[in-house]
Amino acid sequence: MKDQQITSTSAFAQDVQEGLTSFPKFLSSKYIYDEKGDKLFQEIMNLPDYYLTNCEYSILEKHTAAIADQFNSDNGFDLIELGAGDGKKTKILLRHLVAKNYDFSYLPIDISKYILERLEEALKEEIPDLEVHIQEGMYFKVLDKLADYNHRKKVIIVLGSNIGNLSHEKAIEFLQNIQEAMSDDDMLFMGFDQKKDPQIILDAYNDKTGITEAFNKNLLARINKELDANFDLEKFKHWETYDPETGTAKSFLVSVEDQTIEIPELDLSISFKKWESIHTEISQKYTDDVVEWLANQAGLKIKEFFTDEKKYYKNYVFQRK
Repeated sequence: MKDQQITSTSAFAQDVQEGLTSFPKFLSSKYIYDEKGDKLFQEIMNLPDYYLTNCEYSILEKHTAAIADQFNSDNGFDLIELGAGDGKKTKILLRHLVAKNYDFSYLPIDISKYILERLEEALKEEIPDLEVHIQEGMYFKVLDKLADYNHRKKVIIVLGSNIGNLSHEKAIEFLQNIQEAMSDDDMLFMGFDQKKDPQIILDAYNDKTGITEAFNKNLLARINKELDANFDLEKFKHWETYDPETGTAKSFLVSVEDQTIEIPELDLSISFKKWESIHTEISQKYTDDVVEWLANQAGLKIKEFFTDEKKYYKNYVFQRK
């Protein structure tokens, strides 16, 4: 989709039209991740204040053997990763599992064939004894196919606190979809960012270098590029909020003046009043009680969890109830 002209009938165009004609205005964060957005997010993950990546990395390094023991089964297992990406963190587990001669295969799932092929090439070079079967497509379409793939244990992993981009209602739906693809012996291993000092959370999503601002504004740049709009990115201010009661961090783009945006591909004019906002992202933070409630609503139960030294982040092990 990145290199193709988007027509007004595309999901992207429809979602842009729905979001910008709603009150209050919103845009889906999933559309930030075009080629430029992917690169910006890689930069964000390397920022010193963006603690999430380092926390999960340290969990996987410190608890590698214990996590592997949770995954193991008498007749082996299939390790299925949703949203594999570059596999940087997963490789910690993969190297250990191969070195210790665990009987398993690795099935990375991603919507991008390009990302999967790069990952497959890297793994062949770095971990040549690893058995890899890439799975291109939407998570749940692929999981539906793998649901019948139950001759041995499935371990489904979701790293990076991706569930935090969903409201609780959508998170339950997400977990239910995974649960429906699981058998009784299967396991889900998933990362959840934890509640902590609100300033630490705000700093993670509001870096002084402006990379997170550019990341959010990439939504507007993409609308300009693919729908021929005329957003002036300098006329929008990136703003981050965090509610310590609900644990919800929200990102906004705020119009700094009265302005009208033309989107010819949608035959649409959008008016903004000064200080009117577009909601672009949520990043949910959790407690054990909230994670347990979400799991229970989705027919899952917590079996174990692993955390970093500061207890900023946790990876939970779930099974079906």
